[in-house]
Amino acid sequence: MTTATRTDSSGPTSSDRSGRTDRTDRSTDLALFLVAFVWGSSYLAAKSAAAATSVLAVLLARYALSAISGSALLAARGQLRPTRAELRTGTTLGLTQASVLIIETYGVAHTSAANAGLIISLTIILTPLLDRRGGALPARYFAAAGVCVVAVGLLMSGSGGLHAPSAGDLLMLAAAVVRAGHVTLVGRLTSGGDIRPLSLTVIQTYVGTALFALPAAAELPKLAHAGASAWAEMVYLAVFCSVFAFVAQTWAVRRTSASRASLLLGTEPIWAVAAGVALGGEHLAAPAVVGAALMLAGTYWGQAIERAHRTRRLAALPELTPA
Repeated sequence: MTTATRTDSSGPTSSDRSGRTDRTDRSTDLALFLVAFVWGSSYLAAKSAAAATSVLAVLLARYALSAISGSALLAARGQLRPTRAELRTGTTLGLTQASVLIIETYGVAHTSAANAGLIISLTIILTPLLDRRGGALPARYFAAAGVCVVAVGLLMSGSGGLHAPSAGDLLMLAAAVVRAGHVTLVGRLTSGGDIRPLSLTVIQTYVGTALFALPAAAELPKLAHAGASAWAEMVYLAVFCSVFAFVAQTWAVRRTSASRASLLLGTEPIWAVAAGVALGGEHLAAPAVVGAALMLAGTYWGQAIERAHRTRRLAALPELTPA
């Protein structure tokens, strides 16, 4: 009886553990929603900042501010010194990431923020097609990809009915392809290696700053004369859409399942549309509304198919391993 009494009165009960788990789940979900929100809203911020200054000025400011804030975070952790593997991989990925951002930023400058966020979500569908380490994909996956292709055509119809796609839409389509290649390269270069994600990210910001320093030199007067609103948008892109989003995503993904994380992060295009319409005063014509719905449905469907395919493949691996 004494032992039973002591057990009942000490240590967490099942209800206590359940309560803590619920609070952890809510905190994790909130963090992932915030990451999806800042990424989704980044297209409107980039479009507005580029209109007030220039694309090259925005890219230089975004990279430089990200490098400063990221370095400060590494310094606070005592991790400023990168390894050789981090330098080598970070330099390579810095080049591909810069390619994504320059195409993406020029694209969003010439299309709506809503379209930009929706078209770039094609990356979700394109990445598994490029990364063949998971084996052949089911036929249903290509059906989902087909839905997304139809969605892109409708989104490019614009607000005046069906017509030739704008240069901005085509650039965003190119950015989605290049981003899918970048994501695939990230997976291949970082798998099995002892690389710290934050250090890798900061090295990429150094590479981007160096790449855009000279081309954007002529744009420095525009940065110097930029208003408070433009600077606030560029700080938002650097600190929140880059550094904060990375730290929050890393923290949250370690506390939840990959499926739950991908589902919540997949809401990014929804936030892009919401920011464009509610804050940017953008308008989606009827064909574009249908395209937006098809894009969301196609990417979620494709994501679910790929996730199930990967799970089945991983579950079968022990059976293929010799005893």
